[in-house]
Amino acid sequence: MSNAAPIHDASFQSEVLDSSLPVLVDFWAPWCGPCLALSPVIDEIAAELDGKLRVFKMHIVAEQGTAEAFQVMSIPTLILFKGGKAVEHIVGAQPKDRLLAQIAPHL
Repeated sequence: MSNAAPIHDASFQSEVLDSSLPVLVDFWAPWCGPCLALSPVIDEIAAELDGKLRVFKMHIVAEQGTAEAFQVMSIPTLILFKGGKAVEHIVGAQPKDRLLAQIAPHL
């Protein structure tokens, strides 16, 4: 079971933008090889930072509105939100240590 919950356009405002915790959203698609390779890393980060960071996965084909609103042009794209604003954009599969280095200043 994934530690990163699915998120939908309809609940994006309440779950992500209105969150009191920083939120990492993984924009992905099931046909994207790099997305699938990154998925276990995202799950590890979600588990390790539970209580400090919320982590969601957004299927860009099923939930196009949010992906378009945040100009997600390629996947995987990770966007870190804090206080309702996008504070980090990470494009492409990255090693776990690099992801943690970009997330840590916002926790």
